Amino acid sequence: MVVLIQRVMLRLGIIGGTGLVKMNLDERFSEHGITVVRRELIETNTPYGPVPLTCITLDAQGVEKELMFLQRHHNASGHGCPPHRINHRANMRAMYDANLDGIMAVCSVGAIDASFPPGKVGLAEQYIDFTGVASTFHDDESVFTSVTIPFDSAMNDQLEDALRTSQGFGPAERMRYTYWLTQGPQFETKAEVDAIGLLGGDMVGMTMPREAKLAKELDLPYSAVCISSNWGAGREPGDDTKDLNHEEVSAQANDRLEPIWSCLLKLLS
Repeated sequence: MVVLIQRVMLRLGIIGGTGLVKMNLDERFSEHGITVVRRELIETNTPYGPVPLTCITLDAQGVEKELMFLQRHHNASGHGCPPHRINHRANMRAMYDANLDGIMAVCSVGAIDASFPPGKVGLAEQYIDFTGVASTFHDDESVFTSVTIPFDSAMNDQLEDALRTSQGFGPAERMRYTYWLTQGPQFETKAEVDAIGLLGGDMVGMTMPREAKLAKELDLPYSAVCISSNWGAGREPGDDTKDLNHEEVSAQANDRLEPIWSCLLKLLS
């Protein structure tokens, strides 16, 4: 018998685009017996710079819960700060200072593995970062943090259950993948995607593992829900020369919010 261990989330952080927070949250939450009590935009100061947060207070059948939403690019459109210039240390320190029980990151990725077609929403189980760019709070002293299991196991179990149910997947469907971090802001070449696939990457993106590393240093439970927005370069069925388009990629991510919503409810339940 498999026992699903659940984290109790009274203060949940969400990192991602703006689509989820722009949903009619009052109506959506009320369908599940949850009331939005307060919604406030704040700017929190950290030693690494200011960070804008959307703070939402909920009444879940008499239990007060808090959502802290962070747009990682610090822009309402999601196209603000380019990925290689994101201030991840400020972002993650702001989330840490919010005294969260856990963080659910939402990521748009390019798919490499055939079992992760555009439109599917899965989980990051591992990451590979060969960019050579450090992501740490420890610039002045030698502190070595274990990332053997980079994502929170209890959260991933809960999220996998929500994603299977919301997408109608059975137990045989693969749900967990390895995220390959690329530097950007350019998309990858066909040759790079082929090499990444051979080395174990199932999907590509430009941001998330840097957050995961910092979360580990802060001992913050962190999981990443990944939306397959497009095939990686050269993987488009029937057209391996198709150019990637940022607007098309973003549109696909915003169309797949229902599974993300299910994940949010699962963590708050």
